[in-house]
Amino acid sequence: MSFQQPPPSLGNQYEDDRVLRSYLARVLPETMLREIEPSLIELGRLAGGDLYQMQLADRLNEPTLTQWDAWGNRIDHVEVTPLWREAERIAVDHGLVATAYEQRHGSLSRVHQCALAYLFTPSTDIYSCPLAMTDGAARTLLSSGNQALLDRAVPHLTTRNPEDFWTAGQWMTELTGGSDVGLSEAVAKTVTQEGMSQGQEGGISTPAGLPRWGPRLAPALISESQFAWRLYGTKWFASAITSQIALTLARPEGNPPGGRGLALFYLELRDESGRLRNIQINRLKDKLGTRKVPTAELTLVGTPAQLVKGTTDGVRNIAPLLNITRLWNGISAVALMRRGLALAFDFARKRTAFGAPLSEKPLHMDTLAGLQAEAEAAFHLAFYVAELTGRAETAGMPLGINRTGEIDEDETLLLRLLTPVMKLTTGKQAVLVLSEVLEAFGGAGYVEDTGLPQLLRDSQVLPIWEGTTNVLSLDALRALGVASNVQESPSPGKAISNQRSAESRVGDSVSTIRGSDQAAVSQVGMSQGEEGGISTP
Repeated sequence: MSFQQPPPSLGNQYEDDRVLRSYLARVLPETMLREIEPSLIELGRLAGGDLYQMQLADRLNEPTLTQWDAWGNRIDHVEVTPLWREAERIAVDHGLVATAYEQRHGSLSRVHQCALAYLFTPSTDIYSCPLAMTDGAARTLLSSGNQALLDRAVPHLTTRNPEDFWTAGQWMTELTGGSDVGLSEAVAKTVTQEGMSQGQEGGISTPAGLPRWGPRLAPALISESQFAWRLYGTKWFASAITSQIALTLARPEGNPPGGRGLALFYLELRDESGRLRNIQINRLKDKLGTRKVPTAELTLVGTPAQLVKGTTDGVRNIAPLLNITRLWNGISAVALMRRGLALAFDFARKRTAFGAPLSEKPLHMDTLAGLQAEAEAAFHLAFYVAELTGRAETAGMPLGINRTGEIDEDETLLLRLLTPVMKLTTGKQAVLVLSEVLEAFGGAGYVEDTGLPQLLRDSQVLPIWEGTTNVLSLDALRALGVASNVQESPSPGKAISNQRSAESRVGDSVSTIRGSDQAAVSQVGMSQGEEGGISTP
């Protein structure tokens, strides 16, 4: 066979991304952009070069669970793939979590972080999952007011030192309910111990200095006696089980049913020897996508834990984590769309059909232009939520924190509304756009050894985890103040009336988003057979 089709390739994923570069130039002060751009260029080089090649080579590897050692001891050891081990090192080195908490650029630190995540995610097989939960856990602990846990964990979650870095898990889903967490059956029981009354928060000592250990070993340097609670139950879908800590929901004995009876708990997975602390890993989930993520089914058999904030209202108290992971979900969605389109445009230049490259076929390029418009509009929506999130996080901080502007009441309401709307919209868009991207490759988009089908399989989780479309739709209605009317009355009239009233408060800000979307579409406009303003690798 004489013909060999050149595969699609990637260049520097920062330098080749017109949309990201123009957005950052518009939003960031010039001095800030000059300061952070070298790290973006370097991460873009890795994402389109060495890390991307490692991702392709790692395609067939998946995490493994070894439940027993050679002598019959239960060990429940999970081994991740070489790509994930390298992804952790790069993530910590580039501050993918730390950037948002160092606050070197005030509220725009969150935009900087999201730009890093946008470049990093597509080449690391969803290592963004543990990073998102780690970020969310840090934000939740900071919001909790629990100084002991804050001092204990947040320095590890936000460090740039790989030997000190912790990731965090988020364990909510049970067999009885996924989104309906009020049905959770996990139980929390108090223990009596010296120096701590039943149900008392705190009590966790923080050792002087940070401990040192390998990235996959997670010894907790505090004893079980310093945890006031023991957890019992099964968690059906626990992602990134190799994390060092987790936040989870359980019902303290005697609490009423429903979501308000749940409490939020903090736990450290392993003891000083590296063994799991009364946690059994029953199996790793066999999933459609995100197969590099070690997602497990767990049984808690008296797992030591500590209250984060109070013995009730756990769902409310974990909300900061959900808001952060929903932001990461949106950034991951636009990042995967961008990756698929970068490969599709490069392939269009290299693939000849009917006597000419696909890049000279007007209908083919018109199809890609439409997909590019969808992706660019989603980009601006996701990053606008990142801007609002950063402003909300720095509101009320001392002026020395280098704030870039307070968040006003309308923007606070808009953030509450747009977070679920952005997550559900971009998640749906990613699945649709990447499905069409595979079609643009013809048969090559359907065979696994090209690595292309993984883009679609991984995107399928984006509309599901952190809230399905219908759950988030109701959340958006609650933000507008009408969800109770929708649920209680078969007639939507009153709900629509209230919704119109609520919408009037945020209409001006919504028009800003519409303007961004229209600008994105207009930039992609092209004449037949011309690439025009489309960002190409």
